Amino acid sequence: MPLRSSYSDQLKQNDQNLIALLSDRLSLLAASELPCLEEQLADMAQELAQAGIPESVWVSVVNGCHATLTPEPSSVNHVKSRQITIIGGHGRMGRLFREQLSAVGHNVSVLESEDWDDANQLLNQAELVLVSVPIEQTVDVIKRAAKYLSPITALCDITSIKTQPTQAMLEHHFGPVMGLHPMFGPNIKSFLGQKVVVCPGRNDDSFQWLLDFIKSQGGELVVSTPEEHDQMMVIIQATQHFCRFSLGVFLAQAKIDIDRSLTMSTPSYRQEIDILKRLFSQNPHLCVDIMLATENRCQAINSLANTFSRLARLVTTKDRAALLQEFETTQSFFSSSQAQPTV
Repeated sequence: MPLRSSYSDQLKQNDQNLIALLSDRLSLLAASELPCLEEQLADMAQELAQAGIPESVWVSVVNGCHATLTPEPSSVNHVKSRQITIIGGHGRMGRLFREQLSAVGHNVSVLESEDWDDANQLLNQAELVLVSVPIEQTVDVIKRAAKYLSPITALCDITSIKTQPTQAMLEHHFGPVMGLHPMFGPNIKSFLGQKVVVCPGRNDDSFQWLLDFIKSQGGELVVSTPEEHDQMMVIIQATQHFCRFSLGVFLAQAKIDIDRSLTMSTPSYRQEIDILKRLFSQNPHLCVDIMLATENRCQAINSLANTFSRLARLVTTKDRAALLQEFETTQSFFSSSQAQPTV
């Protein structure tokens, strides 16, 4: 039903006020050092809930303001076009990097499994070789590719584990080496608001143009050693994938009517279902390989499963005191953390 005139006028006035506030917000951001998206998204969950505003609306506002103030790729980082070869460039993540780099004028070639007869041509003249293949193939591909590389070629991988690939690159290639881990999936449109973990290896300056490009599109670079990265990914990726994989399997086995459940859901439940849908829309090999990538990941998942079992027994026996103790102990752990809840 169309809005009556009085309501339409009121809505128009509210929109004008909102536009003025957005203008003020952009001015404040422009006058600052453009805080990272996490800072801008933090500490608003309670206010949003009290106002009845979905978190997704606030995220869209923050992302939109951030994008407005982020320099266009066409205006930065184009001193020269570079020759790049992506091994696995037809895969989803490889294709994303190929599209992003090509869009700003770089000459990007692709080497797939059927192209190794042309490896000398595709790899020897490249300024950057980017390895984007499944986890279990990465080290073997690095060893194979290194035979064709010029000593000045920069070699980089974007696999979700870093210790073994970085060691392999340093051992088999004597030129510049760096490990990257994009902390996002291949469905994004740009690097805006996305984290990329950077594991320096050798001759970091050779990669500065690539890092500057990611930053110019609004990406956030997080420097780490390969060992620290892999320790963190046990929790950030492997156990999280297992939790959501398990929940998805449970919902499917129970034949839950997801659409119906969403009609009476909380914001956090809707968010979790969105995450599950994204997870199960991916290539199943990717999800499984992330969980099985290292022995540490497998051990951590087993330990997590044991925790689930222990807590489930407390629920089954209705041991309220023990559950409260578990909660309070964990509450103390999180209260000592400096990290604050985000939307």
